[in-house]
Amino acid sequence: MIWIDRLNLFSTWDFIALTCFGLGWIWIGWRIENPSPKRPSVSFLMANFRREWMQEMVSRNPRIFDSQVIASLRQATAFFASATMLALGAGLALVGNTDQLAGVAQDLALEKTPVFVWEIKILLVLAFLTNAFLGFVWSHRLFGYCSVLMAAVPNEPSDPRAYPRARQAAEINITAARSFNRGLRATYFSLAGLAWLAGPFALITATIITLGVLFRREFISKSRRILMQSEADTTTPTKL
Repeated sequence: MIWIDRLNLFSTWDFIALTCFGLGWIWIGWRIENPSPKRPSVSFLMANFRREWMQEMVSRNPRIFDSQVIASLRQATAFFASATMLALGAGLALVGNTDQLAGVAQDLALEKTPVFVWEIKILLVLAFLTNAFLGFVWSHRLFGYCSVLMAAVPNEPSDPRAYPRARQAAEINITAARSFNRGLRATYFSLAGLAWLAGPFALITATIITLGVLFRREFISKSRRILMQSEADTTTPTKL
Protein backbone atom coordinates (compact mmCIF):
# COMPACT_ATOMS: atom_id res chain seq x y z
CA MET A 1 0.00 0.00 0.00
CA ILE A 2 1.51 3.35 -1.08
CA TRP A 3 1.33 6.48 1.07
CA ILE A 4 -1.46 8.05 -1.01
CA ASP A 5 -3.63 5.03 -0.30
CA ARG A 6 -2.73 5.20 3.38
CA LEU A 7 -3.68 8.87 3.58
CA ASN A 8 -7.05 7.99 2.11
CA LEU A 9 -7.68 5.92 5.23
CA PHE A 10 -8.14 9.21 7.11
CA SER A 11 -11.23 11.34 6.64
CA THR A 12 -11.36 15.06 5.89
CA TRP A 13 -12.37 15.68 9.48
CA ASP A 14 -9.24 13.86 10.65
CA PHE A 15 -7.07 16.36 8.77
CA ILE A 16 -9.14 19.29 10.02
CA ALA A 17 -8.84 18.07 13.60
CA LEU A 18 -5.11 17.49 13.22
CA THR A 19 -4.68 21.00 11.79
CA CYS A 20 -6.60 22.54 14.69
CA PHE A 21 -4.50 20.49 17.10
CA GLY A 22 -1.19 21.66 15.62
CA LEU A 23 -2.21 25.31 15.22
CA GLY A 24 -3.60 25.37 18.76
CA TRP A 25 -0.30 24.09 20.17
CA ILE A 26 1.72 26.67 18.22
CA TRP A 27 -0.65 29.54 19.05
CA ILE A 28 -0.86 28.98 22.81
CA GLY A 29 2.93 28.62 23.06
CA TRP A 30 3.47 31.87 21.16
CA ARG A 31 0.76 33.68 23.14
CA ILE A 32 2.23 32.64 26.50
CA GLU A 33 5.83 33.49 25.61
CA ASN A 34 4.98 36.71 23.74
CA PRO A 35 2.13 38.25 25.73
CA SER A 36 0.71 41.71 25.33
CA PRO A 37 2.31 44.27 27.69
CA LYS A 38 -1.17 45.05 29.00
CA ARG A 39 -1.91 41.37 29.69
CA PRO A 40 1.25 39.50 30.72
CA SER A 41 1.16 35.77 31.26
CA VAL A 42 2.10 34.00 34.49
CA SER A 43 5.30 32.77 32.83
CA PHE A 44 6.22 36.34 31.90
CA LEU A 45 5.53 37.61 35.40
CA MET A 46 7.54 34.79 36.95
CA ALA A 47 10.51 35.70 34.73
CA ASN A 48 10.62 39.10 36.41
CA PHE A 49 10.55 37.47 39.84
CA ARG A 50 13.40 35.19 38.80
CA ARG A 51 15.47 38.26 37.96
CA GLU A 52 14.62 39.77 41.34
CA TRP A 53 15.56 36.48 43.02
CA MET A 54 19.06 36.59 41.58
CA GLN A 55 19.47 40.25 42.54
CA GLU A 56 18.46 39.47 46.12
CA MET A 57 20.81 36.48 46.20
CA VAL A 58 23.83 38.79 45.85
CA SER A 59 23.31 40.25 49.32
CA ARG A 60 21.96 37.09 50.98
CA ASN A 61 24.43 35.28 53.23
CA PRO A 62 24.46 32.35 53.60
CA ARG A 63 22.78 31.24 50.37
CA ILE A 64 21.37 27.97 51.62
CA PHE A 65 17.83 29.01 50.68
CA ASP A 66 18.87 29.73 47.08
CA SER A 67 20.64 26.38 46.73
CA GLN A 68 17.58 24.56 48.07
CA VAL A 69 15.26 26.32 45.62
CA ILE A 70 17.43 25.54 42.59
CA ALA A 71 17.78 21.94 43.77
CA SER A 72 14.00 21.56 44.02
CA LEU A 73 13.62 22.94 40.49
CA ARG A 74 16.10 20.38 39.18
CA GLN A 75 14.28 17.60 41.01
CA ALA A 76 11.00 18.63 39.38
CA THR A 77 12.51 18.50 35.89
CA ALA A 78 14.11 15.12 36.62
CA PHE A 79 10.77 13.73 37.84
CA PHE A 80 8.88 14.83 34.73
CA ALA A 81 11.65 13.60 32.44
CA SER A 82 11.54 10.17 34.08
CA ALA A 83 7.74 10.02 33.91
CA THR A 84 7.78 11.02 30.24
CA MET A 85 10.38 8.36 29.46
CA LEU A 86 8.15 5.70 31.04
CA ALA A 87 5.19 6.93 28.98
CA LEU A 88 7.31 6.79 25.82
CA GLY A 89 8.30 3.21 26.56
CA ALA A 90 4.69 2.21 27.08
CA GLY A 91 3.65 3.93 23.85
CA LEU A 92 6.38 2.24 21.82
CA ALA A 93 5.37 -1.12 23.27
CA LEU A 94 1.78 -0.43 22.23
CA VAL A 95 2.79 0.47 18.67
CA GLY A 96 4.81 -2.73 18.44
CA ASN A 97 1.85 -4.87 19.50
CA THR A 98 -0.67 -4.82 16.66
CA ASP A 99 -3.00 -7.18 18.50
CA GLN A 100 -3.57 -4.64 21.25
CA LEU A 101 -4.09 -1.91 18.68
CA ALA A 102 -6.70 -4.03 16.96
CA GLY A 103 -8.44 -4.47 20.30
CA VAL A 104 -8.45 -0.72 20.85
CA ALA A 105 -9.92 -0.29 17.38
CA GLN A 106 -12.78 -2.64 18.15
CA ASP A 107 -13.52 -0.89 21.44
CA LEU A 108 -13.50 2.68 20.11
CA ALA A 109 -14.86 2.33 16.59
CA LEU A 110 -18.04 0.83 15.20
CA GLU A 111 -16.37 -0.07 11.92
CA LYS A 112 -13.21 -2.00 11.24
CA THR A 113 -10.21 0.33 11.08
CA PRO A 114 -6.78 -0.65 9.69
CA VAL A 115 -4.03 -1.00 12.27
CA PHE A 116 -1.98 1.63 10.39
CA VAL A 117 -4.49 4.33 11.36
CA TRP A 118 -4.18 3.49 15.04
CA GLU A 119 -0.41 3.39 14.80
CA ILE A 120 -0.35 6.93 13.36
CA LYS A 121 -2.61 8.17 16.14
CA ILE A 122 -0.36 6.64 18.80
CA LEU A 123 2.72 8.07 17.05
CA LEU A 124 1.21 11.56 17.31
CA VAL A 125 1.07 11.15 21.08
CA LEU A 126 4.61 9.79 21.14
CA ALA A 127 5.86 12.76 19.11
CA PHE A 128 4.55 15.19 21.72
CA LEU A 129 5.89 13.05 24.56
CA THR A 130 9.30 13.07 22.88
CA ASN A 131 9.13 16.85 22.61
CA ALA A 132 8.22 17.04 26.29
CA PHE A 133 11.07 14.71 27.29
CA LEU A 134 13.64 16.78 25.39
CA GLY A 135 12.29 19.97 26.98
CA PHE A 136 12.52 18.54 30.48
CA VAL A 137 16.05 17.19 29.93
CA TRP A 138 17.29 20.50 28.55
CA SER A 139 15.60 22.38 31.39
CA HIS A 140 17.32 20.10 33.92
CA ARG A 141 20.69 20.84 32.35
CA LEU A 142 20.05 24.60 32.24
CA PHE A 143 19.12 24.64 35.91
CA GLY A 144 22.45 22.92 36.49
CA TYR A 145 24.19 25.70 34.56
CA CYS A 146 22.27 28.22 36.65
CA SER A 147 23.44 26.63 39.90
CA VAL A 148 27.07 26.91 38.73
CA LEU A 149 26.58 30.57 37.81
CA MET A 150 24.97 31.21 41.19
CA ALA A 151 28.00 29.69 42.89
CA ALA A 152 30.23 32.00 40.82
CA VAL A 153 28.48 35.15 42.08
CA PRO A 154 30.78 36.86 44.62
CA ASN A 155 29.48 37.11 48.19
CA GLU A 156 30.42 40.78 48.38
CA PRO A 157 27.78 43.05 46.74
CA SER A 158 30.43 45.71 46.14
CA ASP A 159 32.36 43.33 43.86
CA PRO A 160 31.95 44.59 40.26
CA ARG A 161 31.37 41.01 39.08
CA ALA A 162 28.47 40.33 41.48
CA TYR A 163 25.45 41.85 39.75
CA PRO A 164 26.52 41.08 36.15
CA ARG A 165 26.91 37.42 37.06
CA ALA A 166 23.61 37.48 38.95
CA ARG A 167 21.94 38.79 35.78
CA GLN A 168 23.54 35.96 33.79
CA ALA A 169 22.25 33.41 36.28
CA ALA A 170 18.78 34.98 36.07
CA GLU A 171 18.63 34.72 32.28
CA ILE A 172 19.77 31.08 32.35
CA ASN A 173 17.16 30.42 35.04
CA ILE A 174 14.46 32.00 32.85
CA THR A 175 15.55 29.96 29.83
CA ALA A 176 15.41 26.77 31.90
CA ALA A 177 11.91 27.64 33.11
CA ARG A 178 10.83 28.33 29.53
CA SER A 179 12.00 24.88 28.43
CA PHE A 180 10.23 23.32 31.41
CA ASN A 181 6.98 25.09 30.55
CA ARG A 182 7.27 23.97 26.93
CA GLY A 183 7.68 20.41 28.15
CA LEU A 184 4.55 20.75 30.28
CA ARG A 185 2.55 22.12 27.34
CA ALA A 186 3.71 19.24 25.17
CA THR A 187 2.58 16.84 27.90
CA TYR A 188 -0.86 18.46 28.03
CA PHE A 189 -1.22 18.18 24.26
CA SER A 190 -0.03 14.58 24.26
CA LEU A 191 -2.91 13.78 26.59
CA ALA A 192 -5.27 15.69 24.30
CA GLY A 193 -3.88 13.72 21.34
CA LEU A 194 -5.15 10.51 22.92
CA ALA A 195 -8.67 11.75 22.16
CA TRP A 196 -7.98 11.15 18.46
CA LEU A 197 -8.39 7.44 19.19
CA ALA A 198 -12.09 8.22 19.69
CA GLY A 199 -12.34 10.19 16.45
CA PRO A 200 -11.64 13.64 14.98
CA PHE A 201 -14.44 15.41 16.85
CA ALA A 202 -13.05 14.11 20.13
CA LEU A 203 -9.63 15.50 19.17
CA ILE A 204 -11.11 18.92 18.37
CA THR A 205 -12.96 18.93 21.68
CA ALA A 206 -9.86 17.89 23.61
CA THR A 207 -7.82 20.59 21.85
CA ILE A 208 -10.32 23.28 22.81
CA ILE A 209 -10.38 22.08 26.43
CA THR A 210 -6.57 22.00 26.60
CA LEU A 211 -6.31 25.50 25.16
CA GLY A 212 -8.90 26.70 27.66
CA VAL A 213 -7.05 25.19 30.60
CA LEU A 214 -3.70 26.65 29.54
CA PHE A 215 -5.15 30.07 28.77
CA ARG A 216 -6.99 30.23 32.08
CA ARG A 217 -3.91 29.28 34.08
CA GLU A 218 -1.69 31.78 32.31
CA PHE A 219 -4.03 34.77 31.88
CA ILE A 220 -7.09 34.62 34.15
CA SER A 221 -6.12 32.45 37.10
CA LYS A 222 -6.09 33.46 40.74
CA SER A 223 -2.33 32.92 40.91
CA ARG A 224 -1.89 35.48 38.13
CA ARG A 225 -4.00 38.02 40.00
CA ILE A 226 -1.78 37.51 43.06
CA LEU A 227 1.37 37.99 40.98
CA MET A 228 -0.08 41.14 39.42
CA GLN A 229 -0.83 42.51 42.89
CA SER A 230 2.74 41.85 43.97
CA GLU A 231 3.99 43.54 40.82
CA ALA A 232 1.85 46.58 41.56
CA ASP A 233 3.08 46.71 45.15
CA THR A 234 6.72 46.84 44.03
CA THR A 235 6.19 49.51 41.40
CA THR A 236 3.74 51.86 43.14
CA PRO A 237 5.43 54.33 45.52
CA THR A 238 4.13 54.43 49.06
CA LYS A 239 2.57 57.73 50.12
CA LEU A 240 3.90 59.16 53.36
